[in-house]
Amino acid sequence: MPNIVLLNSQTHRTLCVQAGASARYGDNQRFVPVIMGEFPHLAVHYPILLTKDQDTGQFFAGAMLGFDEGENLFLDARGMETYRPLNLQRGPFFTAGDDLAIDLDSPRIDEAGRPLFTESGEPTQYLQSIMALFRDLKPGLAVTKNFVQTLSSLKLIEPIDIDLAFDDGSKRSLTGLYTINQNALRALPDADVIDLFRRDYLQVIYLMIVSLKQVPVLARRKNNALLKATAALQGA
Repeated sequence: MPNIVLLNSQTHRTLCVQAGASARYGDNQRFVPVIMGEFPHLAVHYPILLTKDQDTGQFFAGAMLGFDEGENLFLDARGMETYRPLNLQRGPFFTAGDDLAIDLDSPRIDEAGRPLFTESGEPTQYLQSIMALFRDLKPGLAVTKNFVQTLSSLKLIEPIDIDLAFDDGSKRSLTGLYTINQNALRALPDADVIDLFRRDYLQVIYLMIVSLKQVPVLARRKNNALLKATAALQGA
């Protein structure tokens, strides 16, 4: 169970956090929730898709980083060489109203990590960057929710099944994912298209469509990883 408490410059004066990307710290996620403001950074690396929250049944946007559970194909011993989604960057931090909170039981809490406060109790540059991150992330969640609800109301969401076959003989079939229905988009009345444009949604929609080109790129990463694992088992 997480032990989430409000961050306090007195109580947590000496607290340090490991900020880097690592499977040990939870970066090994195949599908990461993202916000609209990240789409330009995401689309050049990852497929941006929609899926449904298991509890609410509501759609949310995410970046696909792998095909198997607990798999991030962009993560290695050095970290991530590509853009790291904000929901991974935020590490052990949360918001509680307007305040910043932290999970004291997170494996990222490590005396060898980056300090949160100076000796005088002021936020370090690292903690300031986390505060700035949440200034983007928190309002971005609401903006993205409105965007996704608009897609749904205009019937622009359709399921996408991803079926893959790899050189080691294995296959993957991914379901429960959704993308933009391009036929429905082209059939929209002019008034709806203009509304999407004025709300800056049209560009975001096209970023989602363009990001589908990253599916085969991601598949090549997976194929190379499987072949490397096979070679290692064979002692090659």
